[in-house]
Amino acid sequence: MSVRALWQHAAQQAPAAAPRAAGAERGTRVATVEQVRAAALALPRTSEHLIRDRVKFRVGRIVYLALSRDETVLGFAFPREERELLLATEPGVYLPPEPADERFNWLQLRLAAVPEAELREIVLDAWRMVVPKRVAAEHEAAHPAALPPGPALAELRFAAGVFAGLGAVDAGWERWAAVVAAAPDLARPEHRAALHRWLNSWGCRIRYPREGEPDLFSAALEGWWAAHGAELPDASLAVLTEGQLDALAAAYAELAALRVSPGRTLGPTAAAKALYALRPAAVMPWDAAIAQRLHGSRDGAAFRRHLACGRRWARAVIAESGLDEGELPRELGRPAVSLAKVLDDYLYVTITAGITAAP
Repeated sequence: MSVRALWQHAAQQAPAAAPRAAGAERGTRVATVEQVRAAALALPRTSEHLIRDRVKFRVGRIVYLALSRDETVLGFAFPREERELLLATEPGVYLPPEPADERFNWLQLRLAAVPEAELREIVLDAWRMVVPKRVAAEHEAAHPAALPPGPALAELRFAAGVFAGLGAVDAGWERWAAVVAAAPDLARPEHRAALHRWLNSWGCRIRYPREGEPDLFSAALEGWWAAHGAELPDASLAVLTEGQLDALAAAYAELAALRVSPGRTLGPTAAAKALYALRPAAVMPWDAAIAQRLHGSRDGAAFRRHLACGRRWARAVIAESGLDEGELPRELGRPAVSLAKVLDDYLYVTITAGITAAP
């Protein structure tokens, strides 16, 4: 599937919502000129120049970022073949190039409409377009906090086969799915009880209440669901928006901090797995080994990076395979789960289990 086709897939699958307006991202600070400067000058071979009263950032003689004179609009290197669909998808955020720049790989955005995390990714991607691949690879190797490159389709197929060979890996999931019938609702006591059982089947060891004790897990989940359930996106991983990433990260942080039994909170691993159970198409879960290796932390910001990483990986394997996101798990031998879970299988096999041999 071409990059253009991938954007078409994203546009078709994304929820029908109003275009983002300036500053509309929930709970995020909008990008600033100083953040543009900091992100660009942290990248190798970048230099800053003032050209005709405009601040520009170059690698050699190639400009990859340019601020407008009033510093409200940022032009950046961007593939021409993707431009039309991105403009159609988010017209409140992105702007077409000036007429003189239309023939180039170029696009513009309103700084006030973009959160800082998205800005850093845009700057990094623009920089990658103008430096040698070796330089980009060396930079990513030296900065493990940056989103790592994902698995190729063959690697994903190998890891999925290894994971499926570990035993009845989907038995607990199938029991959970039978209870919730694809519509989990933690306002219902039987769904909260089923989630408790499923998390424990996945190794979370959350104590069941003893006779006469209050069910702290059920009470905590009921309150959390009332606050966050309506905000959890139904979109799939590959098409999550920045606002949906923010909503999932905020929900995750509060979920991890819930007191679910005497002496313990739900914790970061169980919180990620619970979110996956509730939104299996959208959430790539993690365990402690995966979170530490990829992100060095397990807080809400790290979980947001994890989902952004999964989004990039999902888009890449969709493009490589030529299949839709929903078709890939069956093609990879994991028909009972989502692509988000197949990517988690890959991480479990290669990081947690340490199995890195090629197929």
